[in-house]
Amino acid sequence: MAAELGSQPETWARAAGLRAEQALLPSAGARIAVIGCGTSWFMAQSYAALREHGGHGETDAFAASEAFVDRGYDAVVALTRSGTTTEVLELVERLRGRVRTIGVIGDPGSPLVSLVDDAVLLPFADEQSVVQTRFATTALALFRASLGENLDGAIADASAAVSADLDPALVDAEQFSYLGRGWTVGLAHEAALKMREASQSWTESYPSMEYRHGPIAIAAPGRVTWQFGAAPEGLAADVAATGARYETSTLDPMADLVRAQRVALARARAKGLDPDRPRNLSRSVILNP
Repeated sequence: MAAELGSQPETWARAAGLRAEQALLPSAGARIAVIGCGTSWFMAQSYAALREHGGHGETDAFAASEAFVDRGYDAVVALTRSGTTTEVLELVERLRGRVRTIGVIGDPGSPLVSLVDDAVLLPFADEQSVVQTRFATTALALFRASLGENLDGAIADASAAVSADLDPALVDAEQFSYLGRGWTVGLAHEAALKMREASQSWTESYPSMEYRHGPIAIAAPGRVTWQFGAAPEGLAADVAATGARYETSTLDPMADLVRAQRVALARARAKGLDPDRPRNLSRSVILNP
C-alpha cells in the first residue's frame, strides 16, 4: 500500500496523457450510467458529478448490484480494478447487444475485457494490495482529463501530499467524519472506506450539507471532521463549537484524498495491522453461483 500510494503523482500524469483511451469514453451530450462496487462506486459518483455539472451530459452513478440501467442510456461505463467482480460481470453480460459498454479496468487479462464493447486498460495503475489507492484515483484522473481538465496542479498537489509530514493528532484520533460537496462526496465516502479497510477505524461520510442534520451529534474532542474541497458557510465554526478537530486543505481534493490514505496507512501501522491483507476482505468479490 505504501509504494502504491506513493506512486500516484506518476500514475495520474500518465493517465492524463492517454488521449486515445480518453476518446473511448462517452462523448459530450451522451446520457450515461457509471457503475462499480466499493471504491469504484465512489469514483463513479465523483465522475458522474463532474461530468454532469460540467455540462457534458446526464450522468448517473450506481452500485453495480443496484443499477437501474434500463433507462435508455447511450452508454454504460463499468469501473473495476480486477475486472472479476461478480456484480459487474453479471450486469455487463445482461447489457450485451443492448447498450454500449465501456470498461475501465486495471487487469488486462480479466474476463471483463472481452465482455465490454470498448476496454480502457490501466495496468500501470493496478495494485497488489487489497486496499485500493492508486487505481481508483488514476481512473478518476483519466475521467477528469477526458472532461478537459488540466491536472498539472492536482499532480503537483499529490506530490506534496505524498511527502508532507502527518500530524500525529490525526493518527491518534478516535473517530473521523469525512464530508464533501458535488464531486467530492465520492472522495469523502472513499476516504472513510480506506480508514475502515486499512485500520479498522470508526469512520463515517456524508454530503457536507447533511452533516448538521444529525451526524454532527458525534463530533467531540479527540474526533475529526474532514472536509474535502470548499465547505458550506459556517461549517468550520459549527464543528469548532463541538470541540472536534476541523480538517481541510487547499490542495486539490483528489490530492487531499492521498493525505487521508496516508493517515489510514499510518493508523494501520500504529495498530500493528497489515493493510495489504485486511481482515474479511479480498482483492475482488467473486460470488459463488
